[in-house]
Amino acid sequence: MKNSIPTLEKLDRVFNPRSVAVVGDKQALGYMWLKSLTSFKGRVYSVQIDPNELPGIEKLGVPNYLNLNDIPDAVDYVIAAVPRGVVPAIVKDCIRKQVGGVCFFTSGFAETGTEEGIRLQRVITELANEAGLLVIGPNCVGVYNPRIGLRHNPIQTHGEGGPVGFIAQSGTHATMFTVVGARHGIRFSKSVSYGNAAVLDSTDYLDYLKSDDDTQIIGIYVEAVKDGRKFLSILRALTGKKHVIIWRGGESGEGARATASHTGALAQSSVVWNALIKQCGVIKVDNLEELIDVVKALLYVKPATGTRVGLVAMSGGQSVAIADTFARAGLQVPELSPVSYDRLASFFNIVGGSYRNPFDVSSSFLMSDNAIGNMANMLDVLDKDPKIDSIVLELFTIISPFSKNKNNPDPLLNTIAEFKERSKKPFITIVTAGYNETLAAEIRDRLLEKDIPSFPGFERGARTLKKLADYYKLRQGQSLN
Repeated sequence: MKNSIPTLEKLDRVFNPRSVAVVGDKQALGYMWLKSLTSFKGRVYSVQIDPNELPGIEKLGVPNYLNLNDIPDAVDYVIAAVPRGVVPAIVKDCIRKQVGGVCFFTSGFAETGTEEGIRLQRVITELANEAGLLVIGPNCVGVYNPRIGLRHNPIQTHGEGGPVGFIAQSGTHATMFTVVGARHGIRFSKSVSYGNAAVLDSTDYLDYLKSDDDTQIIGIYVEAVKDGRKFLSILRALTGKKHVIIWRGGESGEGARATASHTGALAQSSVVWNALIKQCGVIKVDNLEELIDVVKALLYVKPATGTRVGLVAMSGGQSVAIADTFARAGLQVPELSPVSYDRLASFFNIVGGSYRNPFDVSSSFLMSDNAIGNMANMLDVLDKDPKIDSIVLELFTIISPFSKNKNNPDPLLNTIAEFKERSKKPFITIVTAGYNETLAAEIRDRLLEKDIPSFPGFERGARTLKKLADYYKLRQGQSLN
């Protein structure tokens, strides 16, 4: 008999479990699942029948049972890493145990295109649907909730939640976005990898995150959608309420063939997808870098619909390069108003520098006696100029702009942070590595500690600002023409 509890209520039990059982985790996988759950705040159980694996599980301090139904307590969420032929039996055990949901890491189903793989996926789908059991996957890594320490990989952060939710058809993308994103100051509410979508599809998870108070930004990696009408309806309901970013895999012919063997997804029209994205006011990205950059900008950059940028570069050559890059991205680099040039002339007397737009401040700028005051004044001019919508500052590793001892007060970093806080205009930094990527990473980390977004190159900064401007124009009902 089918469970009558609504799907959203059952999903909440899965995303916020009090108990998790891992079925079939082995030494060959480094006990990946059990080690991932060392941070989990609830109860953890193991289900393993192989006697050779029991000593390793015992060392981890996790109680082991020979069958899921032997566990004396209720189980909210099951993670299964078992051979595909065993999966139907695990589904039956989960139904009998009345678990909230089960994630199958196991692959070898419809994505193989084989008769047996398709048959097995159909069997588990029919069993689960008949009983109302939530199946995540198969061929996925399942749920991540950092606030309660529920992880699918030991390298994921935990203990602190955030406003960003992620729905991914790919397990690798789910892991990479949460791990790399954390290095960029992105904190997550919940994430899920759902693979072949035998029972639950992206639409179900989107519907759940729509009503999740912790989630304000939703990223999606999707290869195909089963119920396009429902997906479109939920996206429209989210317009103006939560930010949504979509990365669609399989847009090219080659990519479409790859999705079929990856998750069994069937190719869908890119024309239809692009029209859907534009109608619903979501942001389209094409890769992991763009996804991270856009989410970071939504978190740390003030909204703006204008495309006129004030650019500050650390040398003459860089000023030409930054102007060309931002112009190619569809942004404008206008001359400033006359009153701004009058103000700049009163203090900008750097040998070899230029203050037209883009600014060429030269290496001597940060080495001058009044470098901090000059930087503050220059940024203030750009902030007050009516011809400028956004401000971009390059920081160069050749100059090593900040104090070498991060524990000491840093006047330049504080000046930039104070400006970012008081300005009403979008403000980003570009930290070009030059010869020293290690130093560039340190500078980016220092900026991030002050909630200042940075980008590793002109192209990524320009592309992100343009996407943001276009997005906020759409939200305000303005034309992009």
